[in-house]
Amino acid sequence: MTTGSTGSTFPKWQLALLIGAPVAIGLTYLYWRKSADQGGDKLTKKKLADIKDKTISLDGDDRSRSAEVKETKPLTGRALALHHKNEGNKHFRVGKYDLAIQEYDAAIEHCPETEKNDLATYYQNRAAAHEQLQSWAAVIDDCTKAIACNPMYTKALIRRTKAYEQQKQLAAALDDITAACILDQFQNKTSLVMADRILGELGRQHAQEAMKDKKEVIPSKLFMKNYFTSFANDPVRKMVIASSEPKGFVKAKMLFDKGEYDGIVAACTEEIESSEAEAEYKLEALLLRGTFYNLMANYAEAKQDLDAVAELETADKRLRSNALIKRASLTVQTDSETPEECFKFFAKAEDIDSTNCDIYQHRGQVFILMDRMNEAVMDFERAHNLCPDSAIIATHLCYSRYRMALMTKDDTAHRNAMKRFHEIIEQYPNCLECYSIMAQVLTEQQEFQEADSYFQKALKLEPGNAQILVHRALLQLQWQGNVEEATKLIKQAIEIDDKCEFAYETLGTIEVQRGNLVEAIKLFDGAIALAKAERSLVHLYSLKDAAIAQINVSKNMGLSINNLSPSYFA
Repeated sequence: MTTGSTGSTFPKWQLALLIGAPVAIGLTYLYWRKSADQGGDKLTKKKLADIKDKTISLDGDDRSRSAEVKETKPLTGRALALHHKNEGNKHFRVGKYDLAIQEYDAAIEHCPETEKNDLATYYQNRAAAHEQLQSWAAVIDDCTKAIACNPMYTKALIRRTKAYEQQKQLAAALDDITAACILDQFQNKTSLVMADRILGELGRQHAQEAMKDKKEVIPSKLFMKNYFTSFANDPVRKMVIASSEPKGFVKAKMLFDKGEYDGIVAACTEEIESSEAEAEYKLEALLLRGTFYNLMANYAEAKQDLDAVAELETADKRLRSNALIKRASLTVQTDSETPEECFKFFAKAEDIDSTNCDIYQHRGQVFILMDRMNEAVMDFERAHNLCPDSAIIATHLCYSRYRMALMTKDDTAHRNAMKRFHEIIEQYPNCLECYSIMAQVLTEQQEFQEADSYFQKALKLEPGNAQILVHRALLQLQWQGNVEEATKLIKQAIEIDDKCEFAYETLGTIEVQRGNLVEAIKLFDGAIALAKAERSLVHLYSLKDAAIAQINVSKNMGLSINNLSPSYFA
């Protein structure tokens, strides 16, 4: 349920924004932050028919020209083409699109081939008429011809973007809207919003396809350790089994205690499939296997196992409440259910075992991610009352109060929260979470040197923590703009933990900023292979797709990627 260096409550998108992500990519971080169910404003046919967008209006629409002017001799060539174009515009303005198309046909027929700009205008205007008739293939064809005549024709690019989007050709739509944004020097807000929407749609499409063939990847040992540490009352972790026969769940528990995770699912399955007489720990095996399925992004199987435990009324309440907490996390991780659904599982867990502090600890983190700070504070207070000796819960309670103070602009509460942070660190000098969150809070306050000292203290406690190295790299970027040092720290993180998704993602974003788009795409692919949630995949594919679009546009427009990248950043 956590996303920070050791289960910290900091959302990754907040930290990624520190490095000055591209405008389109930056908007994608905000998209990832929100529920995917809210989505963008999709361009339905009805909405598109109603749009009166000045940025894609008719071109060459000269209404000042008098219709009564009589020529002394028959019109030919360019003059005749212009006449037909003006007649077409008249028909267009009154909604006679078929007649408008006929006039634009005539304009194109009579226009000299050397008049490329004129031809581009006529094709673009005919595309506008086809758009009103929702003839998307014709829109694409005419816009393509207009762009062939004038490669920098922004209106034609935007109009073709809409048609591609209607035809579900999202990659092509993204290329066009990216080109339009570059030509407009990122000053057209409508185009930026459209780019963000298409990135989101394309990201969801790619994520859904990827989830179908997603390979199971067991997270790193550090991730697993931190995940299970986030549960103060994990019933499996706390079990002590005295048995000399290492098979089934007993074997799984021995592997778990040693941090040897590869064989745990198979051992649990052996226990679950054994006879009733032999299966002493079937429910524990279901819970542990369901937990591992969840961590390995095998969500359908995870739900089945966790539900089997949670719904058995005769089962130990500690097992049931733990299963429900993990079941709640699935609704946050996947797009199949809305984030609000998770609270139903937390409520069930509370009904079963209201003394389990893990319920309030994990629900509080969801409230923080949703910016519902008052409810987060209340949950962390309950968790702290039930587990007063937990350093992690004490830290998260303090952090939620700190966020609440910022939201309410309560200076006294803010000072008290900062004082409490120092008290917690003094009380729990070996708690990595305390140092990590304190460092991130100080980074927010632009107390960079002190923040860096806390990151270094955290790394002394756990030198192999790749997530903290990445956070420290982000600090270097915000503090000193030191890209080389940041890159060095992140590469070190990948060497330490080659399963650190956050490191690949962050380094990929830095490489985009540096104009190394091919390398960035490889890094995003590395993060995609490790991503465990569909929401994360949507976000990562959006980053990758944006980089691919930049490469495509640079080739099509004959631009250098290095020259393109600086103007692509906010």
